[in-house]
Amino acid sequence: MKLSRRSVLTAGAGTAALAAGAGCLSEPDGATDSEGGYAAFFALWDWAQHVSGDALEIENPIQTGEMGHGWEPPADLRRDIVSSNVFIYLDTAEFSWAQNVAADIEADGSDVTLIDAMDGLESSLIPAQSENGDREPDTDAEYDPNDITITEFDIYNRRTDAEVAYWHGDANHWHGGLPEIPVDDYATVEGVFTDDDGRVLPLGEDEPFRIDARVTEGAADDVVEIESQGEHIVFHGLETGRTRVIFELVADGEVVWDTSADNMTAEVVDEPSVNDDSVPEFYDPHVWVDPVIAQQMVETIADGLAEMDPDNASLYEDNAADYIDRLDAVDDQFETLADEAAKEIAVLAGHDSFQYLETRYGFEIHTPTTISPDAEITTGDLADTIDLIDEQGIETILYDPFDATEGDVPREVDHLLENSQATEAEAISPTEGTTAEWNDQGWGWIEQMEELNLPALRKALEAE
Repeated sequence: MKLSRRSVLTAGAGTAALAAGAGCLSEPDGATDSEGGYAAFFALWDWAQHVSGDALEIENPIQTGEMGHGWEPPADLRRDIVSSNVFIYLDTAEFSWAQNVAADIEADGSDVTLIDAMDGLESSLIPAQSENGDREPDTDAEYDPNDITITEFDIYNRRTDAEVAYWHGDANHWHGGLPEIPVDDYATVEGVFTDDDGRVLPLGEDEPFRIDARVTEGAADDVVEIESQGEHIVFHGLETGRTRVIFELVADGEVVWDTSADNMTAEVVDEPSVNDDSVPEFYDPHVWVDPVIAQQMVETIADGLAEMDPDNASLYEDNAADYIDRLDAVDDQFETLADEAAKEIAVLAGHDSFQYLETRYGFEIHTPTTISPDAEITTGDLADTIDLIDEQGIETILYDPFDATEGDVPREVDHLLENSQATEAEAISPTEGTTAEWNDQGWGWIEQMEELNLPALRKALEAE
């Protein structure tokens, strides 16, 4: 998959990067020269195990208790992977060791089958962070919804953070258009309204304004389902086709401005077209936490294994279909959770691992830091989080068990519990690794979601 220019930049440094990690860790568990192959971290390994069944032996080189994000391999791992049949990985610099191994295998002309589980996910990627400072809302101003004049209205694709359309106020018409909406999936856009005083209006459930959209009267109403999350709009693709939509600015339940002077086309397609401009250069790599995106990744793994081992192609296809049914059931459980949640925001005292869940299901998981597991949490970040906990009446704090030591909660959790109204903490896993306890219980990706994450989120979002 051609996602990032960094893929090209890091590929040539593969051997050096692996050598730099020599001696850092003990050898991975399991035999070398496997008749199967390797998966770069737990989630990929678990999926590959379910797809391959007894036909192949797939190994996970990451030790129990560790995560693959930012991991450094032992010196001899590349040799073991090269002597195997298949390597399943993510072509993203956040897993640079695996990206480097794959680049070396390609450069050496090895016959190891490479399966990039992110292949085809370009249109699903979420940008790591916004670089558009002029979109910061003016929350300190006082607004009279009955006396609002909109001079600019811009639409951004939330998956790429790129501006895709803007409203020409003088002529009352659109330039640009909505991103393509995949059938049985979704596209999400963010609106930025600017008034005649140059203020960016604050949008959200607890803000003076919210954005909404609707299908134009008389247009096809069975193509998309439109859902407003206050500050952004989610278009769910129901069936392929086109319809026309109107965007609205809402205050106190009343529409105070809309784009009815010129409707915009919403198109639902089987496969979104992708070009370099529509793919964020810096994106959130945690695609594996989304049970819908996971279905596509499992299909990619099954297709790759079938190409490598055509004699067992039907086995891989059948196993993948069975597992995808289970992933679909996890998706249903998240949909139910979102519908039943009394709160729209939870707090996670750790790095930002769940943007894909937030985007798909419409709740927010606030974190005091970024997507990087190495990012430092400052006292200011914690103070802001404490204010949020008390403002929102949050009682349960989430934490990453991989940040905990010897069974204790992370120190940031203790700090939040001591200085806010929150009273308890629940673990939530990024499904990137496993623990000895989870191994003893036979937990894979699905079990971590069903036995740990869904109950924790239910408690944190008060969906019990």
